[in-house]
Amino acid sequence: MKLQQLRYLCETAHQNMNLSRAAKALHTSQPAISKQIQMLEEELGVDVFLRNGKRVVGITQPGKLIIETAMRMLRDADNLKKIAKEFSNEASGTLTIATTHTQARYALPPVIQRFTARYPKVKLILRQGSPMQIATLVTSGEADLAIATEAIEQFHELVMLPCYQWNRCIVVPPRHPLLKQKKLTLEAINQYPIITYDFAFTGRSKINQAFADQGLEPNVVLTAIDSDVIKTYVELGLGVGILANMAFDAKRDKHLRAIDASHLFESSTTRIGISRNSYLRGYIFDFIEMFAPHLDHATVQAKLEGSKSGGAEKN
Repeated sequence: MKLQQLRYLCETAHQNMNLSRAAKALHTSQPAISKQIQMLEEELGVDVFLRNGKRVVGITQPGKLIIETAMRMLRDADNLKKIAKEFSNEASGTLTIATTHTQARYALPPVIQRFTARYPKVKLILRQGSPMQIATLVTSGEADLAIATEAIEQFHELVMLPCYQWNRCIVVPPRHPLLKQKKLTLEAINQYPIITYDFAFTGRSKINQAFADQGLEPNVVLTAIDSDVIKTYVELGLGVGILANMAFDAKRDKHLRAIDASHLFESSTTRIGISRNSYLRGYIFDFIEMFAPHLDHATVQAKLEGSKSGGAEKN
């Protein structure tokens, strides 16, 4: 059994049993992958994949367990390399962060600025996507950290670290009638077309729940994954925006006005997700503490060790 065979196995499963895509991702040939997988199956004495002729069409029941174990073995092998790098060169390496647009655009810049000043030799990679996509990047080992609000708590393979709470504001053009409201209500907001986040992003479920609790159906006419896109269409007069309060900057957004709406919606919590079996280099612990000062090295290490011993994470 070779690590290369395990990589071929896992990548084939990751590519939905498409050997051509797996070969392209691993910079090899389709026959090479097929041969190595068959050799591994012969060694194990069971079929990992279901086949229709020469086509791989599915995963057998034992194959699912084998692939899960293979993924853990590959992560452990990667951790060995990280440990060696930790002691050979503590201040250089790569940090890959998977996150949403709102976090990348508004929450992370000052943290990244501090981090790059302290660790100029660390290559920083930001990968943006939906919460489900970024959680998958971490569980697959393609990213070190996931930073998001929605959905990542559904991934039990991740250790969840609560970072901070935030709420929302209503953004409108200048002289909009809502600016004259003494106390903003959901009923008043719902008199206008609403522009807000796509359902999977940035606490959208809390928005829907608030309206539902009042027996209202939000009049959402446009959704986006990008806070700047929402503000653009509010400026055009297409509706009022419901936005993360961190995404409004009075100096930058001179053609808009913000109304605090924290009394209308339940607060949301942004979390960092870390794979339970990951090894974190020293500078990753530092990044986490820069982003959330209460998550110091000892606290994060205790969470990771507790998860490996079967302890449940409580946020």
